[in-house]
Amino acid sequence: MILSSPKDPLVFPHISSLMSLQTLHLHHMERRQMRKICMLELLSAKRVQSFRSIREEEVSNLMSSISFNGGSLVNLSKKLFAFTYSVISRAAFGRIREEQEAFVALVKEIMEVGAGFSISDLFPSIKVLQMVSGMGTKMERLHQEADRMLENIISDHRSRKAAVRIADEGVDLVDVFLNLQDQENLEFSLSIDNIKSVILDIFIAGSETSSTTAEWAMSEMLRNPTVMEKAQAEVRQVFSGKGHVDEEGLGELNYLKLVIKETLRLHPPLPLLLPRESREQCEINGNQIPIKTKVIVNAWAIGRDPNYWIEAERFNPERFSDSTIDYKGANFEYIPFGAGRRICPGISFGMVNVELPLANLLYYFDWKLPSGMKLEELDMTESFGSVVSRKNDLCLIPTLCHPLPVA
Repeated sequence: MILSSPKDPLVFPHISSLMSLQTLHLHHMERRQMRKICMLELLSAKRVQSFRSIREEEVSNLMSSISFNGGSLVNLSKKLFAFTYSVISRAAFGRIREEQEAFVALVKEIMEVGAGFSISDLFPSIKVLQMVSGMGTKMERLHQEADRMLENIISDHRSRKAAVRIADEGVDLVDVFLNLQDQENLEFSLSIDNIKSVILDIFIAGSETSSTTAEWAMSEMLRNPTVMEKAQAEVRQVFSGKGHVDEEGLGELNYLKLVIKETLRLHPPLPLLLPRESREQCEINGNQIPIKTKVIVNAWAIGRDPNYWIEAERFNPERFSDSTIDYKGANFEYIPFGAGRRICPGISFGMVNVELPLANLLYYFDWKLPSGMKLEELDMTESFGSVVSRKNDLCLIPTLCHPLPVA
């Protein structure tokens, strides 16, 4: 509780300046209400389930695009990235329009610029450094573009809402917000800037993190053939009677869930959790923490700490097989999504975007490295940035093992 107060993100110092009413800058009570709205209306199990058809359609498109390459080299990193962005875009905005595709491209640029290092990050109070770095100018341009695009998208939804009644299964996240605006029982006024801010947050927080986790899981399984074989055997056994992979059977993929857990231990998508500020003076391991101290938790280092993990650097999904340790925040040696009141609210939304594509990739295809490359030669170097992805894209050769369903 003492360290539960959010602080301006040092990890995303430039991204956080994009919206004038970015959710971290709201008044305390407004922030609590916005989080409540997100948990109950946007990221609840029921809402996540309502987007099932979108996920299954997009994963079908992903499998078709891989199969189309006919056994040639595939850039799996880019494929997974495109899949996740498509799912989030359709969940947020509904059917794809030209303006929405442009917004997705803009978010990618925001992530690239925001993940870069600038000397002004280390000395944020020295404003002249921001001017010298040029980062402020770039982010101001992105701010204006994002604001204009979101304004147009929201206006389009408002016009469509006035013209026709939208069935529940056709409601996207912008529709949900516009419906909430019409309710009189909200404890604060939900503004257009609030809506823009949360939509941008969802894109930034949910897109690259999910695709990066799936990318690392495939990388680790390739380096550990026994793990790959066990995961493939499980997926193919569970879905052999259906002939296709859908979300109904994901709950039976116990070993794949262990693989994902171990991937999150070694490769948490956000290595440094969003910063917090101490509400009062406290003591941690004998160290006195003054009031209003900015605290950053290194989830990456915690997951590799040999004091808590046997053979900490080894990829071993079985370590979780008889363990009660989970990523829900109750075990502080394993916090890829944070913990406590500020734990990531989008875990359910993000995890299904990892499990579903992985299950499909393992069911339909066998995978091998480019010709002549040995397992130990697979580059596992991490990139530097807000999200720890692979430095070099994962490029593999797929072999189709099961026929794809006829659309």
